[in-house]
Amino acid sequence: MADTTDVMKFLNQTSWDDLPSKVREHIKFCLLDLIGVAAGGAKTKLSNIARDYAAMDMGGTVPMIFDGRGASVAGVAMAGGMTIDALDGHDGFNPAKGHAGCGLLPALYGVAQDNKSISGREFLLNLTIGYELACRAALAQHATVADYHTSGAWVAVAIAGVASRMMGLSETQTAHAMGIAEYHGPRSQMMRCIDHPTMLKDASGWGAMCGVSAARMAKAGFTGAPALTLQTEHYKDLGKNWLVTQQYFKPYPVCRWAQAPIAAVLDLKVQHNIQSKDISGVHITSFHEAVRLGQKIVTNTEEAQYSTSFPCAVALVHGDVLPEHIADNALKHPEIQRLSSVLTMGEDEKANAVFPESRLARADITLKNGQILASTWFEPKWDPSAPPTHEELTKKFYDYATPVLGNSRTKAIHDAVLALDSGDTHSLFNLLYPSIETGHIDVFS
Repeated sequence: MADTTDVMKFLNQTSWDDLPSKVREHIKFCLLDLIGVAAGGAKTKLSNIARDYAAMDMGGTVPMIFDGRGASVAGVAMAGGMTIDALDGHDGFNPAKGHAGCGLLPALYGVAQDNKSISGREFLLNLTIGYELACRAALAQHATVADYHTSGAWVAVAIAGVASRMMGLSETQTAHAMGIAEYHGPRSQMMRCIDHPTMLKDASGWGAMCGVSAARMAKAGFTGAPALTLQTEHYKDLGKNWLVTQQYFKPYPVCRWAQAPIAAVLDLKVQHNIQSKDISGVHITSFHEAVRLGQKIVTNTEEAQYSTSFPCAVALVHGDVLPEHIADNALKHPEIQRLSSVLTMGEDEKANAVFPESRLARADITLKNGQILASTWFEPKWDPSAPPTHEELTKKFYDYATPVLGNSRTKAIHDAVLALDSGDTHSLFNLLYPSIETGHIDVFS
């Protein structure tokens, strides 16, 4: 196998005590945020299909997240990744144009459940290592191919490495596992799903399934070609430059590319005390990819999440964008449909030039009296340069989880996550396993 010294050293020798205190604290809020999004996503049709499939066709006894049934480790990883991806509110990494945590959490949860015993610190450590490897694999892959691949393509490689660590594989077996995952990873073209929003999403579930499957096959002796994405300079700063702390969080459960436009229209709404009924037109200026989110009249939550016009219209009507606003049963709101239909978009070279490190947008709102209100340029909220407070992330978690899980279970999960580094994983995992079908409000019915 090719030289992967930096990766193997980081995988095998990093301990919880090696993590800076900022990283230790940050990873717990990454985990909390992912679980909140998973709770909201579990009520979608997409998640139901994925979990039913995993239970029926990928049978096993490993408990699936928020389901109550068992599946194989690969099935748990696939269903969990698709469940989180079903609600586009999870964290991401700007330079990668994608998401590490969405695939990592369910994959590592499945492996940990299968292993039966793992400390909270070890789970958080493995999740941190996964972020570090996944983000670098993304940068390496994007630098070698022109196609913009989904997150599943590169998160599979990181998952294979961390799963190998959790399963006690040798360095040679781990290198084979990461090579298998890279070779078989879902190199799906993201812009196809942007142009045609469906349940395919970011392939995080498929990447999670691929990563854990690669590790399990490597343990059995299956061999793989060397992972090319590991043979780059991107890994030289492992353990020094912590990319997990450079993730963005999402205040709204829609594509990141629509978040700056939402910020722009909300600023005008608040600044000028605009009522939606007074608006005759909206124009968003942004970068090319955001303009490609062109669905105006949406018919399902996937189209709503991969639209710029619809969530901007939601924000102008409700003053916020929450999971219930982009649920299947909320899409026929007449005023939101009206505003979405009149919104136009155009791209700007300034915004194009700074993408993907920055995602700029500005808004012009035309009122029925003829007045035009123009915003300044906006970045999405909660970028690494201006991160959310712990209080803001906690509020988001409760906003997403409470309607689905109820107050007591939501609070218990919150407390278990924040205390995870001082005990084992049993308390948290026992809260994640039971079904969500307990009579709480079905916001995605």
